[in-house]
Amino acid sequence: MMKGLKKWRLFSLLAVMTVFLSACGEEYISTLQPAGAVGKEQFNLLLFSITIMTLVVVVVSVIYLYAFVKFRRSKVGEDHMPKQVEGSHVLETIWTVIPIVLLIILAVPTLTSTYKFADVAAMDEVDENNEKVALTVNVTAKLYWWEFEYPDLGIVTAQELVVPTGEKVYFNLKAADVKHSFWIPSIGGKMDTNVDNINKFYLEFDEESEDLKDGVFYGKCAELCGPSHALMDFKVKTLSPEAFDTWVASMKDTEGQTADAESTDLGEATFAANCLGCHAVTSVTGMPTGAAMGPNLTTFGDRSHIAGFLDHTKENLVKWIDDPEEYKPGNLMSGKYNELSDEEISAVADYIMSLSVEQ
Repeated sequence: MMKGLKKWRLFSLLAVMTVFLSACGEEYISTLQPAGAVGKEQFNLLLFSITIMTLVVVVVSVIYLYAFVKFRRSKVGEDHMPKQVEGSHVLETIWTVIPIVLLIILAVPTLTSTYKFADVAAMDEVDENNEKVALTVNVTAKLYWWEFEYPDLGIVTAQELVVPTGEKVYFNLKAADVKHSFWIPSIGGKMDTNVDNINKFYLEFDEESEDLKDGVFYGKCAELCGPSHALMDFKVKTLSPEAFDTWVASMKDTEGQTADAESTDLGEATFAANCLGCHAVTSVTGMPTGAAMGPNLTTFGDRSHIAGFLDHTKENLVKWIDDPEEYKPGNLMSGKYNELSDEEISAVADYIMSLSVEQ
């Protein structure tokens, strides 16, 4: 008997720990530690809803326990017949009106926030010079990576979204192949990316990411999209407005940059002959959104991860180039890589790791 009680005590302890530990998380990826105005409002709405639901549970539990104690058989006797309330208009009105009132209380702030977050009219506002006031990013989700184009700035990058703090950033979301979902847990709720239509919304980034793990917020695909769905990550680097302007200028300075097949550097020459057809090394876009076959590599040396989830080391890059299918099943990067020698793969890795716009 005591052995069984000990097991139940252990189970109860684990259950309590699960409740408390479920609230633990890292700032760079936790919805419970929002770092943006949208995420904070959604978090407050979540707390408000939990409060209402907790109130309902408490009231119902109190009524149940009261009836359980007051009308015990040992207290009222075997033949006690409680007052019959069937057909009571008062009670029926109470238990009909109260849920309606609670639903209205929940619905009003929920609908208000939903329409507020869907208001992207400011995306098209221009100043006296007919230039866009707000920053807009075209997001294209692909198997299994992300492309970020800044149409008004004329630049494009991949896998790492760079944005300024302290202002609304508007997003045009689209998928190039199957349905995906764009989600930065610490900043705001997810939004689907579809093949046939563009979804639009905005986020605000309140904190610079420099002091976070890897110096970035984590982004995820939140829609099951294939065998490597769980590995379809991206990172978000948030900068001060001044630092963001510097980054944009550095990105624009890469215009015309390319890899030369006649280069004396083995890595650059090998890259130009085998990789340049899919991967650009200039951030200045000249192609329609989503047209690139592979991620833009202009800022590869500045990234925190390889393929979205591997540690940013040459060793991992060599492994990825040699056999990408092993790390992301179903990805579209395949072809000539098995034909490259170990020396060529190592040289290509050195060249790619050297691609950087940050000083």
